[in-house]
Amino acid sequence: MLRAFTPRVATLFSVLVLSSLFVACQRQIDTRTADEATLRNLDAEWSKAAGAKDLEKTVSYYTDDALILPPNIPTIQGKQGARAMWQGMFSVPGFGGGWKATRVEVSGDLGWVTGTYELSETDASGRPMVDKGKYLEVWRKQADGSWKCVADMFNTDLSSVGAGDRP
Repeated sequence: MLRAFTPRVATLFSVLVLSSLFVACQRQIDTRTADEATLRNLDAEWSKAAGAKDLEKTVSYYTDDALILPPNIPTIQGKQGARAMWQGMFSVPGFGGGWKATRVEVSGDLGWVTGTYELSETDASGRPMVDKGKYLEVWRKQADGSWKCVADMFNTDLSSVGAGDRP
């Protein structure tokens, strides 16, 4: 025979259901704020590594299949291409500088960082030259929880020589 639910059993059942729902909701913690802080820190470390001309550390922030979209040259694909690009930049006399994030956002396993950069070098006559511009990085959270850059694009804010001659 089925017993009718007593008020005490019904209350206990309700508490168990609500407790289960509460625990289930707690497992889906929003890590967006922590992930944004992580990306901001990674971006600052990356800038410091590039400013110090640390090739291995600079390249380590990319995924193996990263896309790099630098100005005035074709798209660079992969970590080896990134290594060649950075090695070339580091070999330019007077190379220095870095970048600073101005906006960081995360949605799930993807994040993006935008900011400004300032890079310096010495031209063929020994005069210092400074390039100022902006950048956009797209980061993906890896299986181990770390973040790597999957796409990196940057371009200058300076006008190009002869730009007024273009149609």
